[in-house]
Amino acid sequence: MNLSKSRYCKGIQCPKILWLDEHKSEERDDSVLNQRVLDTGNRVGDLAMQYFGGYTEVPYSSDKSMMLAETKRLLDAGTAVICEASFSHNGNFCSVDILRFCGGSAEVNSHEIIEVKSTTSVKQNYIDDMAFQYYVLSGCGLNITKVSLMHINSEYILNEEGGLNIQEFFKIQDCTEDVLLAQKDIAVKIEYLKNYIIQANEPVMDIGSQCYDPYECAYCAYCWKHIPEKSIFSLSGRALRFEKKLELYRSGIVALEQLLSSGEELNAAARLQAETLVYSRPPVIDKDAICAFLDTLRRPLYFLDFETMQEAIPPFKGLHPYMQVPFQYSLHIQKTPCAGKYQNNDLEHREFLAEEGKDPRRSIAERLCADIPLHSCILAYNMSFEKGRIKELADFFSDLAPYLMNIHDNIKDLMQPFQSFAYYSKDFGSSYSIKNVLPALCPDDPELDYKTLSLVQNGGEAQAAYARLSKNMLTIEEKHQIKTALLAYCRLDTLAMVKILEKLQEMI
Repeated sequence: MNLSKSRYCKGIQCPKILWLDEHKSEERDDSVLNQRVLDTGNRVGDLAMQYFGGYTEVPYSSDKSMMLAETKRLLDAGTAVICEASFSHNGNFCSVDILRFCGGSAEVNSHEIIEVKSTTSVKQNYIDDMAFQYYVLSGCGLNITKVSLMHINSEYILNEEGGLNIQEFFKIQDCTEDVLLAQKDIAVKIEYLKNYIIQANEPVMDIGSQCYDPYECAYCAYCWKHIPEKSIFSLSGRALRFEKKLELYRSGIVALEQLLSSGEELNAAARLQAETLVYSRPPVIDKDAICAFLDTLRRPLYFLDFETMQEAIPPFKGLHPYMQVPFQYSLHIQKTPCAGKYQNNDLEHREFLAEEGKDPRRSIAERLCADIPLHSCILAYNMSFEKGRIKELADFFSDLAPYLMNIHDNIKDLMQPFQSFAYYSKDFGSSYSIKNVLPALCPDDPELDYKTLSLVQNGGEAQAAYARLSKNMLTIEEKHQIKTALLAYCRLDTLAMVKILEKLQEMI
């Protein structure tokens, strides 16, 4: 049974992943894979190859012997920088992101392994990754004198003059000491994993933090199928921390009925959620708290929602890696309240979608100031996100800063009544996100069903769709379809807020 570095790292997270890959791959749920994250990793990796100037890349081949042969040829030729250099030792295969020649005598050459990651810090699983590479390359006879991690510098800011500075964009951190420490038992780990995979019977491996750390496992649904629907894991993180849930699970307390009868001391949120779910109680409604929240609102009300882009490699001047940049907003305006439901003719909608391929910040900031009068009362759902983006826009554009900060300071959070459990329904499950609250308050309303939307049904898809607009291969009709889908999705986010507030009004 051969191991690659990716399979080794999977096995370190949980060896059962490898066994299931080999024997029950039909149980794998590949929807947990984030293609956008994978694409980002590829783009960052391609950029990193240029860090040391000239380089030679070993072409990928499904026939690994061709990659091994090309690597040997490049090493024999004394190539200074080889990307995707490939090696095999005792059935263990790896390709090195960057293999750098460090010099040496005619008898002993030394090399540096450089692993490239699109994150902004060093993590333990990266050490495991590099340790496997060191083990394989050392086994092949290479003298590896240094092992480094090249990752993104989170403090880097793109300066338009001269374009991206690769040397400043990346940080290189020496991890040699940690990698060498990991060598003491890596051979044992490799042997253990290989024997684990070839077991005839399915091995027993209980659920735990490894199901989500460092990555969500594609076999979670399979391994968690013994957990009842109404379990301690149904409670929100605010009610019960994940570590505490695991502690209770290992002590035999799994079902919520067990939790309530266990004598375990629970906070108010955990008890409320557990009792509501177990006894199928009607929604909890704290009218005084809801009234107190509604009394803070003034008409007209402006319901605001942003969609943002977030790129590892900053596309515009003044951005740092992974900075959230708003490219779109939806704004529903409600002028006057009335008893019961609000009148549809009292509802106005405005929207903005930036032109693709250009820095959207100035245009969206100007339109926002034009669409929202000073001292308006603004509602967002999870307001910290919208306030954060507006504050960043104000920092960029000093001439608009006073107006933008006036908008910022007048935003209120529609999530607050649900976050504080002033209203709680068993239909929320473990989350009070708008995607959970909306169907609980407005069930079976096709106008409010995100699943009926075409192309874009969530924020991640919105970000990916906007990125696609810059692709030259799209036709005019295809771009029109994407833009229509983006506008429809963002509009539904603010319409959902209108309907949620309407339901709160009805409750009192």
